[in-house]
Amino acid sequence: MSLLAEATTRLDGRPYPAYRDIGRRSWAVDAGMLVLEHVQGDPFAAPSRLRLDLPAGAVPLPAAALASAVARRATADFFQRALANRLTAPLAIARPGAAVLERTGVTVAEDGAVVVRLTVGLPATGRRIRGREASTVLTESLPSAAYDAIVMHDGAALMAHVAVVEDQVALRAALAAHGLVAFLADGSILPRRSGVDESPLPDAIALVAPDTLAVTLTAPHAGVLRGLAIPTGVTLVVGGGYHGKSTLLDAIAHGVYDHPPGDGRERCVTTDDAVSVRAEDGRSVRAVDLRPFIGHLPLGRSTQRFDTDDASGSTSQAAAIVEALEAGARSLLVDEDTAASNFMVRDARMRRLIPAEHEPITPFVDRVRQLHADHGVSSVLVVGGAGDWLDVADTIVQMRDHRPVDARGQARAVVAALPLGDAAPHAPGPWPTRAPRVPDPSSLDAVGSGRRERVRAHRMHTIVFGDDEIDVSLLAQLVEPTQCRFIGDALLALSREPVGGTRTVATLLDLLDARGLDALAAPTFGDRARARRFEIAAALNRLRTLRCRPSGDT
Repeated sequence: MSLLAEATTRLDGRPYPAYRDIGRRSWAVDAGMLVLEHVQGDPFAAPSRLRLDLPAGAVPLPAAALASAVARRATADFFQRALANRLTAPLAIARPGAAVLERTGVTVAEDGAVVVRLTVGLPATGRRIRGREASTVLTESLPSAAYDAIVMHDGAALMAHVAVVEDQVALRAALAAHGLVAFLADGSILPRRSGVDESPLPDAIALVAPDTLAVTLTAPHAGVLRGLAIPTGVTLVVGGGYHGKSTLLDAIAHGVYDHPPGDGRERCVTTDDAVSVRAEDGRSVRAVDLRPFIGHLPLGRSTQRFDTDDASGSTSQAAAIVEALEAGARSLLVDEDTAASNFMVRDARMRRLIPAEHEPITPFVDRVRQLHADHGVSSVLVVGGAGDWLDVADTIVQMRDHRPVDARGQARAVVAALPLGDAAPHAPGPWPTRAPRVPDPSSLDAVGSGRRERVRAHRMHTIVFGDDEIDVSLLAQLVEPTQCRFIGDALLALSREPVGGTRTVATLLDLLDARGLDALAAPTFGDRARARRFEIAAALNRLRTLRCRPSGDT
């Protein structure tokens, strides 16, 4: 540490590029080694990237914190949260959100070695180095924060963190055996403070499942838990406005991730192949077979390989469903507030006014039962404006003052009293078979107009890929900007894939899953977090330069 302090102090007053003299070297700092992996060339450039290596034994960790990949992920998440709370400018580390993700910011090895990746804006006045201040930051502030957050961590809090994550993983693994899409334990707090604050709403009503919709599951640490069961099939979430319908669906959507203690949803789990779909006016669609929902367009235009740069609400939602199924989704989550109304349902009067031969759209209500019966794909839908859905539902959860109520009996009575007759939802025919899409590698070009690969992410709004900007702002199951940066890395990996033009979308996603975070994330960066295959696929499908062909075509 004294050598690093001396080296940085000697730089005082020198031109800013002289900081490179301390870069790409290992410096002993307390019990670890500090490496400046990238030194910024200018005080106004992106900050420098640091790596702090704490070898096995430097951090006292119980065996349970290292016992499995799940435990190590939870331990790394705990350390990153603690360090983010202790670091002060100009030091920074990617701040975790409301999910316990696999990240590059902190990693924990099987033997207990800890690697921390963070950034620092190396201090300067104008373009002259402030060496003494840099010495304080690197040899005092950073070691002190790392010592407090990691070496001298709260052992009891760490093990509680690990236990909560292990419980969620075990509960999620038990869903299939119980025929469930999701499970939300009694006592969970589902409402959030706001749209920009994921912390639980104070004084919110805790979830309690009615007996007829309740199931018990067993977690390794929490033991037997009772909670609301969302079974496979077609589930409707109904109720008056502001009674908690969308809040429940949001908790189900985010149950694909583990949550930290205190989140309120840390015992709410969903199968990891559940995907939120919605309408998205203006997005591009590339070679998607829309025939399950849209056919016989005017002027004879085919929808078997549908392309557009400006999709309508109904077209975009149809494409989103087909794309999710292509990526392997087994459950679809839909909120009518974000859906295209003419895609979701068509009532008896409109069916009579516009007969089927003149309406190219097959509403989702007509296909939703077929989707489950023939393809094993479940749907969970928030609905409130059309009673036609009552004819196709297996389970109906009514939200009253944020409390779930079993409404199946009441719904059956309504269906019997007000039958739809010939206007009842029904599939118009078999689900069309489709050839898997094969992306054209030349359409995945990350080289921008500056003749260099250009990949970056702007928060959770946009991923820049080459000269294209991919709008991901409406992907409801993205939870951290770090995931968007990882998706950019994953798309870059696909653009470099040597086997060109032979792999389907699903095969390419399998390939990314097999490679893992370390193999895909840009090296030396600590601001990456694992994203699911479904969000990677969604970004790929919104790439306007994308070109695809059906497998088997040449």
